[in-house]
Amino acid sequence: MTISASEYRAALRRHPAGVAVITLMAPTGPVGFTATSFASVSLTPPLVSFNITDTSSSIDALREATSVVVHLLGASQLPVAQRFSRSAEERFADRSTWTIIDSGEPVLVGATTWLRAEIDRLIPAGDSTLAIAGVKQIHCDATTPGPLIYHDGGYHRAVPID
Repeated sequence: MTISASEYRAALRRHPAGVAVITLMAPTGPVGFTATSFASVSLTPPLVSFNITDTSSSIDALREATSVVVHLLGASQLPVAQRFSRSAEERFADRSTWTIIDSGEPVLVGATTWLRAEIDRLIPAGDSTLAIAGVKQIHCDATTPGPLIYHDGGYHRAVPID
C-alpha cells in the first residue's frame, strides 16, 4: 500500500509540535530556520534532535556547521517564528534582533530559553536530514512563558486544562 505525500501531511497536521528556531554561523554569516521537529534524545549525555528538509536554503550551512543554538519559542514570539519561516534574506536583516555569543553562534534577542549544542551526527532520512547534537550550554530566563505550538497548519498557544 502506497501512502501519498498529501495523506501523510494531512495526518501529521493533527499532531501538535513545539516551535524552535535553529541558528548557526556560516562563513557567509548567520543562518537560521524554524523547526517543529525538535526533540530530546538522551539525558546522559544530553542530546537533542531536529530535522531539516534537503531542499532547505539552510541545509548546506548545517552540513558544514559544528554547532547550533536551539531557541525554544514562547507564544509571544510568533513574529520570530514567522520571520524564520520566510526567505533566508529576511531572517537576520534586522541586526537589533540578534547577537553573537562568545562561542560564535547567533542568538535571538529576547529568547527566554536556548540551548547551544555541538553537532554529533547528521543522518540522511528520506528527503530530510536528522541532526543529533550534544547540548553544551543552556540559557533559561526566570520567566517561563507558555509555548508556541504549531498545529494543523497554524500557530497556537497552549491553554491549561483545569
